[in-house]
Amino acid sequence: MKPRVRPLPQGEWDDFTKSSPYNVFATLARHPLLYEAWRRFDAALQDGTLPARDRALATLRTAHHSGSAYEWARQARRAREKGLPAQEIELVRAPDALWSVEDQLVLQVADDLHYAGDLTDATWAALCDRYDEAGRIELVLLVAHHAALALVVRTLRVRTEE
Repeated sequence: MKPRVRPLPQGEWDDFTKSSPYNVFATLARHPLLYEAWRRFDAALQDGTLPARDRALATLRTAHHSGSAYEWARQARRAREKGLPAQEIELVRAPDALWSVEDQLVLQVADDLHYAGDLTDATWAALCDRYDEAGRIELVLLVAHHAALALVVRTLRVRTEE
């Protein structure tokens, strides 16, 4: 499909976009004010307090639910960079895969938010046992952010990098 918003030409990229030459960045850079604010928010979530594995599993499951090929490819690439094996990355798509209790909780958060737009009381209680208050907020924001981003890249028809 043809992009609805063309990526900014390379000659107009800022230093960040030059260092991260992905279509999502070059496309969102068409709105400089929002792009800068979004990058800060995205960076805060990516460098947050959650373990890298938890972030990777949450964003992968969210990308899977979103149906965005771009967001899946992006999150799979990030997960590989964080050391997740290819087999585990693919297992995130399998609803009946066996996971550790800790991993299953992260995946359940993404599932609950996708299907119900809320967490069940049981999921929330398990989160309270595992994470402090900031961690609970961060995980919910992480999933919501990536669900919204998937909607944006799908709607703008951002092309997956070759």
